[in-house]
Amino acid sequence: MSQSEVLGREQLLAAYRGMKTIREFEERVHAEIMNGQIAGFTHLYTGQEANAIGVCAHLDHEDTIISTHRGHGHCIAKGADVVGMMKELFGSSEGLCKGKGGSMHVADVDKGILGANGIVAGGPPISVGSALAAKIRDNGRVAVSFSGDGSVNQGTCFEAMNLAVVLNVPAIFVIENNYYSEHTNISYAVGCDDLKARTEAFGFPVFVADGADFFSVHEAAGKAVEHARSGNGPAGVFAETGRFHGHFVGDPQYYRAEGELEDLRENSCCLKNFRARMAETGELGSDELDAIDTEVLALIEQAVTESKAAARPTAEQVTEDVYIHYGNA
Repeated sequence: MSQSEVLGREQLLAAYRGMKTIREFEERVHAEIMNGQIAGFTHLYTGQEANAIGVCAHLDHEDTIISTHRGHGHCIAKGADVVGMMKELFGSSEGLCKGKGGSMHVADVDKGILGANGIVAGGPPISVGSALAAKIRDNGRVAVSFSGDGSVNQGTCFEAMNLAVVLNVPAIFVIENNYYSEHTNISYAVGCDDLKARTEAFGFPVFVADGADFFSVHEAAGKAVEHARSGNGPAGVFAETGRFHGHFVGDPQYYRAEGELEDLRENSCCLKNFRARMAETGELGSDELDAIDTEVLALIEQAVTESKAAARPTAEQVTEDVYIHYGNA
């Protein structure tokens, strides 16, 4: 049975809506940064949408995720309010983190989003802590860390994987290989041709997915989540697909081969692939998907309009939400 047959109609619509929302959010953020409306450093997730949606389709609000510097897509997939996140990027005090988190530190603990993380491989150790809490509480929750191919050269990532096995906790390590660690191709930066095998060496199963295919990611993630949620310890998902933008907004991308970006957008687009699958199976009509496109564009326009008009933090608020105060201490 194919993955599209496993999923019901509403799940298919939700999957497309989620990927489309991430795509349009990121493309609009790119435009607003380039025209000077959003300040700061930002890394876009465009092209990798199927990874976030395919994984988070198996999670609920009580499961946790921790993200990367390229975290907008993960947060949207886990249920973050799109308008609130746009306000955060615009630096508004009405944002998800009151304008103090910005692009690389978006969080919404109530939705199980423990935060994006500006440190490469900074997320996996935190996720193992969340997984340990789930095991101690015996609540059936799982903890997911998203990290890129650059993270698998970091000691923190390896230590987290090892500790997850030692403690037998429900941690899921999602490695998104977009082929570049900042500006360096994986063929140069990693001294191993098989990242799956290197990860499996820690002692947990790793499921491989085509990151340009939602159904492939959904299937791999489903196996990983089932493994971890059933008390069998950690699992991994290894997904490959290129990012459509540079490492950061404004990256000239001189390291790209001629025609590489054009090829990615034409032949490795999860939205195009999803539409092609629906056209083949007839499960969803193009008119239904077009209607979602229209609704999503309206939502993004609303988010930008509200963000530009939203309140900004005041000087008096600069020290608020910085420290936790316990009782009279």
